[in-house]
This record gives sequence, structure tokens and C-alpha cells, in this order.
Amino acid sequence: MTRALKLLSALPIGISLSVAAAVPALATQGGTDQLISQASLSGSYLAGRFAGKQRDNAIAALYFQRALEVDPGNPVLIERAFVLDLGAGNMKRAELLAEQVAKFNPQHRMARIVLGLKAFREKNYKTARDHFSKAAFTPVGELTSGLLNAWVLAAEGKFPESMRALDVLDKQEAFVNFKLFHAALIADLLRSETGASGRYRTAYEKAGSSLRVVQAYGNFLERQGNKDEARKVYGQFLAVSQRNPLVREQLDQLNAGRQPRPFIGSANEGAAEALFSLASALSDEQSIDIALVYAQLALMLKPDFAVARTLLGEIYEDIQRHDLAIEVYEKVKETSVLRASAEIQIATNLDALGKSDQAIEELRKLVEREPGNYDAQLSLGNVLRSHEKWTEAAEAYTNAIAALGSSFGKKQWSLLYFRGISYERAGAWEKAEADFRKALEFEPEQPQVLNYLGYSLIDKGRNLSEALEMVKKAVELRPNDGYIVDSLGWAYYKLGDYEESVKQLERAVELRPEDPVINDHFGDALWRVGRRLEAKFQWQHAKDNKPEPKDLANIERKINEGLGDLPKAPPAASGDNQRKL
Repeated sequence: MTRALKLLSALPIGISLSVAAAVPALATQGGTDQLISQASLSGSYLAGRFAGKQRDNAIAALYFQRALEVDPGNPVLIERAFVLDLGAGNMKRAELLAEQVAKFNPQHRMARIVLGLKAFREKNYKTARDHFSKAAFTPVGELTSGLLNAWVLAAEGKFPESMRALDVLDKQEAFVNFKLFHAALIADLLRSETGASGRYRTAYEKAGSSLRVVQAYGNFLERQGNKDEARKVYGQFLAVSQRNPLVREQLDQLNAGRQPRPFIGSANEGAAEALFSLASALSDEQSIDIALVYAQLALMLKPDFAVARTLLGEIYEDIQRHDLAIEVYEKVKETSVLRASAEIQIATNLDALGKSDQAIEELRKLVEREPGNYDAQLSLGNVLRSHEKWTEAAEAYTNAIAALGSSFGKKQWSLLYFRGISYERAGAWEKAEADFRKALEFEPEQPQVLNYLGYSLIDKGRNLSEALEMVKKAVELRPNDGYIVDSLGWAYYKLGDYEESVKQLERAVELRPEDPVINDHFGDALWRVGRRLEAKFQWQHAKDNKPEPKDLANIERKINEGLGDLPKAPPAASGDNQRKL
């Protein structure tokens, strides 16, 4: 390590970040290339580290590339640049760096996997297996190595050897389904129909809820002429996941009499499937960065792999990189059955970036093109509702219900709930109440619906006894939900039981001390029981917690003047997305 990097490594984290924090701000002004080309070694290192922490892998990789130009043999820079290029999908550069990483760290798992995949694509199968074998020194490494080595052997036409390569997965019980599924795929590819049939059947028995197992097994059954059994496999999956476009497409094509192509057409596709399997399994918070890399590698082997592309988009969403998620979803082909889902996700991510008008426009285009697309209508309703376009949201939800047709039922209680909220906010209470009550017919103990309906009835002075029982039941079901406890406290306030109101609202504040409206509610209740100094303290606390501008003036008035003789209903709790959405 150079002296400069030794000094940088010793810097306190706060100093490193404060130095680097200015770089992305400058980079957004259009001078990224110039900034990077002019950066010093230390500046590039710090900026790259900061961008990496923000998961802006592409920018981080560019800064480390600049640092390597200044100090080309530094192993710290080489390894960081390799990992960042890999995460950014810069595969050619990652392959070059992987060779250097492997020289100073022969057991670097990702370097060995990248080099193995490069050799695999170039049909240097022995070299590929050597690299993969050297990556097998952790449980994840053994799983990756076992799957990829099996697919290399499949590429060589060595069926018994590929099955033996999968035996390494027997060390971990959690790897059983991986072994079964990929053994079936390899047997299918190598035309071992008897071996494939038994393995597919066992994989399906153990993991029949897996999308890819269902797709592959159904595809195999079709090609074997067992179409009725294939329909059964697809039908059982769709009974749970009714609108899955991939399985729906396979069933539709089967019913139309079309002969499917093999699920896996080559060993390269099989290796891509293995990497996709791993990325899907690893996409939890702790291992999401590895999942990101595996998804990128799957797409390197199979660029038109729409399911892997969708997974990559979901990973970017999970790490709050909505801009990159949009870029990924835009690359899903127009002809893909997943294109409509990708467009929905594009709109969702636009909304997350604050581009709500554009998001709504994109969804409106989609529902105009596909009026029967339930997911598009539902997503449009959700975006409109989140931006308080209540009447339009209710209309979108109505269209979503129409799109479901005869399949509308118990599972759609939340759709009625959302439409009920939209109707209530739009001033159409009778329609709202009907939706809430229908939702409760489907789900009698749904705390969100009980809370919203009960609170609304109390607020309107209707069916007070029934309404109070609803809110009590909601609290019983969700005792630690501060917003629902607040509803109960405010219900008692509206009913004039101020002592009980104080008791409930004090607990609500304990559960949600940061919510300005719950504090405001608590202050009102305290005032009514004569605890006026404490009431003013709670109102001040509500003010300090940044209430909505429309609520601030009322809170300030109460701090200065207290409450009048008659209570005035404050607004619903600002964070209560379960009551006043």
C-alpha cells in the first residue's frame, strides 16, 4: 500500500466523508468527467469510497479507475475497483481487474467466479472448473462452485460427472432444492429424459411454490406430451398467484396448441439460471450486494434474461437506487410478457423520485393500452391516492375491480379498503362505508379497516357504540400500533370521556413520540382534565416535531390561548397511514 493510502485508511470516517461529500454534489452539475480527470489520488480514493457507500457503483468505479491511473499497482485500489465495476455491470473491465486481484489474492471468491465465467464463455472448460473450484471455501462459495461446475460439465456433455459435481451441495441441507432443480435441468438439456422426469417431479414436490420450478416442470411435461399434467401444474400455481404473467403465458400457449422451446437451451443459459437462482435466494438485506453482482453476471451470460433483469431492478429498488431501477426496467423488451410489469415499476420508481406527474402519466398510458390490466389500475389508484387525488383514485380502484371480473373476492379486501378511503376523503361517505363494511365481510378482524371505519363513525357521531367496539378491537389486534391506539384515545375524547382519553393517548405518545398530531391530541385531552401546564408542553412538543403547515397555526393558537369551551377536532395523526390515507 502506498503511503498516501496508508494515511487515508487511518483517517477518521467522519473526516473521510466530509471531504468526499462535496464530490457527488459537484458531479451532478455536469462536470463529472472533468472532475474525475482532475482528481488527485487521495481525492479519487475518498470520492470513490463515498460514492460506493451511497451505492453509486458506476461513479465510484470511475473514481477508482482514476486513482489506478495514478497508482496502477496498488492492490487496495485494484480490489475496490474490481468490486465496484462488477456491481455496476462493467464486465469487461471487471474481468481485466479480476486477473490482477487473483494474483495477489488467489482465494478471492468473486475474482475466481468472474474468471471462471470468462473461461466458460470461451469454452476453456477445464480452466473454468479450476477457477470455480478455487472459489469454494465458504458455504455460498461451495454452492456457487457446485452449480457452475456442474453446468461446465454439462457443456462438455458429461452427464454423470455433472451429477457428481452437484453432490458437494449435500453438505448443507438448505442446498437440497438447488441440487434437485439444477440436476433436473441438466438431465433435461442432455436428453436424459428418465433422469429429468424423476428429478423434476421431486423438485416440484419439494418446491412447488417456486416460479422457476413450476415453469421448468410444466415446460418439460408439455414437451413430453403430458399436457393435462402440465395444465394441472400451471393451474395450481395460478390459484395462488393468479396474475403471474410468466405462468399465465405458458398456460395460454399450451391451450393455443403451441409447442414450447426447451426451458434451458444451452449450458450457458443453465449457468445464467444458476446465478439467477443464487441472486434470488440472496436478496435479503445482509447479502443484497452479492445478489446484485450475481444478477449482473446472469445478465452477462444471457442478456435477454427478462426475469433476471426484473430481479436486478427490484434489487436497485431495495437499495433505494430508483434511478438505476428505472434504467434496468426500461431495458425489458417490448415483446416480453414482463414489459407491462416493468412499466408499472418504472412509474413506481418515478413516484419515489418525486416525479409523480410523470408516474401518473406513464400509468395512464398503460391502462389506456391495457384497460384490463389489474395491476396497472391498482398501481394508478395507489399513486393517485398517495397524492390526495381522491376522486381519480376511487375511479382507478373501480376499474381495478372491473378488471378482476368474476375472480374478485376475499383476497381483494385491501382494494375495497383503499377505495373506501378515497371515497371518504372525496366526501362520498355512503360509498366509503359500504366498501369498509364489505371489506370486513371478507376480513372481519382486519385492524386497519376496523380502525378507519370505527374512527370515521365516531367522528361523524354515528353508531357510536358499534364504532367504539371496532376501534377497541383494532387496538386488541394491534396493541403496539401507536396510530391505532391514538384512534382509540381520540374516540374517547370525541365521546367526552377525557380521563380514558388521556390514558390511551399517553400510551400512543409513548409508542409514537415523534408524531406531531398524536402529541397535539394528547395536549387537548390533558387540557380537558385540567392538566393545563402539561397540555401546553405537549402542544409545544407537537410544534417542535414539524406538523403540517395547515396544523401549525392551530397548535400555536392553543399554546398561547388554550382551548375554548367546546373541543375542536384536530386533524388525524399525520403518520396514520392506516386510518386517514
